[in-house]
Order: sequence, then C-alpha cells, then structure tokens
Amino acid sequence: MTINVYEQYFNAEAEFNGVPRHGALVMLISDSEAGNIRYEAAVSFFPHNEEDDFAVSYDAYLSKVLYEAPGRRSKKREQTLMETLRAEIDQLAETIAGKVLWNQPLREERIG
Repeated sequence: MTINVYEQYFNAEAEFNGVPRHGALVMLISDSEAGNIRYEAAVSFFPHNEEDDFAVSYDAYLSKVLYEAPGRRSKKREQTLMETLRAEIDQLAETIAGKVLWNQPLREERIG
C-alpha cells in the first residue's frame, strides 16, 4: 500500500528537458508490502505557468529511498524523516540545478 505521508506544492526554479519549471510537488511516500516498509523523499518539478496550473509532469521527478526495513508505518519514524525532508529534497533538486522555494507554498500541506 502506497501512501503520501506528506505532500505540498511550492513555487520553484528549475529547467528540465528545455522546459522552465516554476512549481514543485514535494512528497514523503510510504510503501508497505509483505511486512516491509519503505519511505521515499520525492519531488516533481512542473511548469506551473499559470496560477491555477497544477498539472504535474513526471519527467522531472526525483526520488531517494530514506528508510527500508521489515516492519510497518511508524508515526515517530515519519516525524524524524519529516525533520530532514527539506534537506533531502534540496540535495535531489541540486542534481538538476533546481530549487524549491520553501517560503513560497502554493497550497497547504496535506498529511496522510
């Protein structure tokens, strides 16, 4: 079962495949299957050319597994991962010379 533990849209700066990206969807994803749990930090940069344009294109999708082990979801572990999520996303964004503008959210956060 895959769940977005956290997701939020932000203004962003990036260019990918020759297309300027002005928005980013930031996620902490939990995937549990057969007694195993995996947490992944992910960011998808998308064009966001207009204020109401939230069409996320997944060609500029970056992710990193933060935790994987036998077990199940843990609120305590999720809280710890949330404390480092921004730094992890910043490192991922740097790989494409992108930047999430953390002080410019486009929508309220959603916790799952």
